[in-house]
Formats: sequence, C-alpha cells, structure tokens
Amino acid sequence: MLGVEFPICAFSHCRDVVAAVSNAGGFGILGAVAHSPARLDSELTWIEQQTGGKPYGVDLLLPPKYVGHDQGGIDREQVRELLPEEHRAFVDELLIRYGIKPSGDEESKAPGQLNISPKGYEPLLDVAFSHRIRLIASALGPAPADLVSRAHDSDVLVASLAGSTRHALRHAESGVDLIVAQGTEAGGHTGEVATMVLVPEVVDAVAPIPVLAAGGIARGRQIAAALALGAEGVWCGSVWLTTEEAETPPVVRDKFLAATSSDTVRSRSLTGKPARMLRTEWTEAWEREDSPGTLPMPLQFMLINDAMRRINKFNVKELTTMPVGQIVGRMNTVRPVRDVMFDLVDEFVESSQKLEKLVEE
Repeated sequence: MLGVEFPICAFSHCRDVVAAVSNAGGFGILGAVAHSPARLDSELTWIEQQTGGKPYGVDLLLPPKYVGHDQGGIDREQVRELLPEEHRAFVDELLIRYGIKPSGDEESKAPGQLNISPKGYEPLLDVAFSHRIRLIASALGPAPADLVSRAHDSDVLVASLAGSTRHALRHAESGVDLIVAQGTEAGGHTGEVATMVLVPEVVDAVAPIPVLAAGGIARGRQIAAALALGAEGVWCGSVWLTTEEAETPPVVRDKFLAATSSDTVRSRSLTGKPARMLRTEWTEAWEREDSPGTLPMPLQFMLINDAMRRINKFNVKELTTMPVGQIVGRMNTVRPVRDVMFDLVDEFVESSQKLEKLVEE
C-alpha cells in the first residue's frame, strides 16, 4: 500500500528525519499541525528533492471537540479574551520562580497556534495535496468525510490514530485505509490502554482494514511482537528524537539520553489533552494544589507557547519537557536515522528467525 521496502512508519516534526527514513526504505511522515502553509510548502518541496520521489506522508490534528468548534475555530484576538488572568499569572509566576522574566514584548507573547479547526488545517491540506504525498494522517480524531473523499480522489491514503477500540471502530466507519493502534506507552497524545492489549483488540475489531502498531516500539524485537499481535507494520515517533537528523534542542536531547522508562507522564500541560511527555517540574507544577488547572484545547497551547519558547531559549532544565514515549529509557545514544533503521530491520529478522525455530522444534 505504501510502496516502501519496510513496514516502518516514522512520525517526526523534522523534515530531515522524514527524508532520511524514506531514503532508508521506511515511510516518513511529517507532523505539520503547527506549520504555516508557506512553511509546509517549503518543507514538502525539500523532502521531495531529497528523496527523489520516494513515498512520504503528512500528519495533522483533527480533533472532533475543541474550544471554538461551533464557530469553525478561533483566531488569536479571540484567544486573548479567552485566556483567564489566573492562568496567565500562574505561568508568569512559574517562570519567575526559575529565573525567567516574563516577556514584555507583546509580539513575542502572541498566542501560539494549533491548526486544528477547518480554517486552520484546510490551507495546509491545500498545500499537502499540491505535493506528491502518499498518505494523510489524522493524529487526533476521525478523519472528516470530505477529507477522506478528497484524499481518495487524489490517490492518497488516509490513516487515523486510535487509543481505544471504540475510537478505532469510529475511524473504520469514516472510510480510512489504515488505523494506527497507539498504546499508552507512546509519546504525545495517547490513551490509557497498553499496546500489547490494544493492538489485537483493534486488529480483530476493524478487519480487514490494516492496522499499524504504535507505542513503545524502538527495537526490532518490538516490531516482531507487533506483527505477531496481528499488525501489518509499525508507527514509531519517539525513537527518532535522539537521531543526528532530529531538531531536538540539545538540553532536551540530553534529558532524553539520561531518562529511564519511568520518567514520563501523561499530562494536559502542553495542549490541554492527555499527552505523554518527559516528567519535569513543569508537568509537576500543573498537578499541584495551587495550579489553576489546564485549559481545554487549543487554549492551553496558546497560553503556554511563549513560556515554553523562553524555557528552551534559556535552557531551564528543570522546566524543559517535550512529548516522548516510555521507550525513552532505550534512547541512550545519538545515531544517524539510517543506522537506527538498519538495526530495527536486523533485529526484526533475527527475532523472526528465532520464533521460526521454536515452531519447528
């Protein structure tokens, strides 16, 4: 279906990772929810130049519920009115506690933007469909019917990510071509069911639609396990964050390299919806009794976007966080994407051969 040598899909916000995975025989997928149309056009043009026509995809957030849904989305001026002063003060006080003065520049404090409403993501879709993408993925929520029709008319596949069997069935009804069963081990927006339990449930529920397994996959043994559970391939994200090609800030990368599998937490502190990320003083602060609580999507991201930018700028390690899965405990070295791909395939073959011997015996 995807036209690739290996059934390994790689999600990344970094174009270099996407191109490197596709060039190594996998399927790179660019996360573009925060891109402007101009930036997305530039990124996709670059990917196509680097890969020489090899297949790749684009990933967007298309949640069915968010603040401003009934109005088709909200703009930045509306956001300023919707962000409670209590929450603004909490973020400013948190920054001051760690030696960061809140920005006095109103331009730099402009709310960040998640393109999750039609008025936000439709211009991105126009750009994506003007390029040679092979797949469009909905990372949060079922793909809208008009998107599925448009994609199929353009010979583009559609995938949706599911954290529960209920969500997977909803995706199947929408007419998607692939369903990604993402276990709670995964980084970013994820549910509460573990990959080992979720994958076979989803496989049985949506057959004959192909299923990709996601969550806790960064080794060839885990790919073999995913296929044994009935998946047709895998979807990996976290493992690419410590590759040479990744744009992960050095302070974050170093924290990833030192982290264990117990150092992540599902938190609403970045986007307003549960997402697994590195546990830090930032995530802990939002769970304390003096916290005003997180805001619903997309207000939380718009509230904290400037703060996170300043935290990264000043390398405040205590507050620095980033979405990552529990597999972070195995991300201990910085390597090229190509080496990671080869190791995934080699260990998968070795694991498969071991299982075959057990059957023969």
